[in-house]
Amino acid sequence: MSVLTIFTEKPRKKIKVETMRRLNLWLGGLFALQAIAILILSANRPFMVTTNFLGVDTLLSQAQGHTVLALGTRNLFDLNLAYVVAAVLLVSAVTHVLVATKLRGFYEKNLKKSQNVIRWIELALVGGLALVAIGMLVGVQDVSTLILLFGLMAVSSLLGIIMETQNQASQLSHWVTCAISCLAGALPWLAVVIYAVSDHLYGAGVPAHVTWLIGSVFVLMLLIVANACVSMRKLGHWADYMHAEFVYLILIFVMESAFAWQIFAGSLRP
Repeated sequence: MSVLTIFTEKPRKKIKVETMRRLNLWLGGLFALQAIAILILSANRPFMVTTNFLGVDTLLSQAQGHTVLALGTRNLFDLNLAYVVAAVLLVSAVTHVLVATKLRGFYEKNLKKSQNVIRWIELALVGGLALVAIGMLVGVQDVSTLILLFGLMAVSSLLGIIMETQNQASQLSHWVTCAISCLAGALPWLAVVIYAVSDHLYGAGVPAHVTWLIGSVFVLMLLIVANACVSMRKLGHWADYMHAEFVYLILIFVMESAFAWQIFAGSLRP
């Protein structure tokens, strides 16, 4: 079957709501088990979280006869990388269990309207935390930069709520929001790449497993975005929103599993 056929033929068999409920329950359990395994099996790998500030360089000030400011760094706290990785998995574990139980009515009502607010909130938290972990692995220590990595990824995902709402009415406003979302999502990845390239040019370089981690998570996130875009265009099987939701659940599971176990194998293994 050609790629063109996949995107042009009509959906054959609709996915039932009950199937989605069972899949969410299974995924919730699998995410939780992986989070527990990461916490139990991982070595303690703390990373410094710092803040930068302007201070007075006493020696230069005395030598030059006037106040000379210099950039200083202070360690705020150490953060165990395993906690960040486990948090990514636990966010999805809680989310998928909730949509299959307490929030089932709200979730299914949104699916009927070709919208999923919960999906974008989950992706905002998961994507933001994943970028924080990747940032730490390439050398980001400044708390302000880590917050920006998290925040931009979160904003990029949360704009998906607006895109799905606008898609029901205005194509122009929908694609403007889509462009802003892509820009917000690209900036933290650009920052990670700059750090990684700088590590190679001026430092010892990043380990190979971190390079593979960056590439694989980036590609899988692109596939999640592509799945949403094709769904909004209502192409082929993706004309059925349930199909897009099913594909999203598979992609988010693959992405988070790949993310967690690559970090474990390369940085957290005892």
